[in-house]
Amino acid sequence: GGWDCVKRRGWEAPLYWEKRDGAWMVFTLSGLEPVDPARAVCHVSAFEAAAFAKWAGKRLPREAEWELASSVLEATGEVWEWTASPYVAYPGYREPAGAIGEYNGKFMANQMVLRGGSAATPAGHIRPTYRNFFPPDARWMFGGIRLAEDLR
Repeated sequence: GGWDCVKRRGWEAPLYWEKRDGAWMVFTLSGLEPVDPARAVCHVSAFEAAAFAKWAGKRLPREAEWELASSVLEATGEVWEWTASPYVAYPGYREPAGAIGEYNGKFMANQMVLRGGSAATPAGHIRPTYRNFFPPDARWMFGGIRLAEDLR
């Protein structure tokens, strides 16, 4: 699980963060800068994103929730946003016969969905329908967090 991954890899902060003279710094596209608490946290795994959401009393959105929110809110920005959804085919999808079906099937295993886009994403990939994916135990470049909560 997630906590085992964090312990095994010795993660104490997001990727590219380092402590210098008691202050947290982050390596950005502009070089090393002090961590800005107002900026999106990025370069985290799905496990880290889910743990933060739980700590904040919230959760990661399911992919369908993310899609709905993207029609109302700005959905692309500084980071790709982890969802709570595994990377699987949409309901009703039929895998093509032959090599292409086998090829696609390899990617639809043990991956989680990221949506949105980052400052480093090619423009053609920044659209509400684009589905990115990565293993939950790996830190995706510009992988970040959007929180969701259930209305009571």
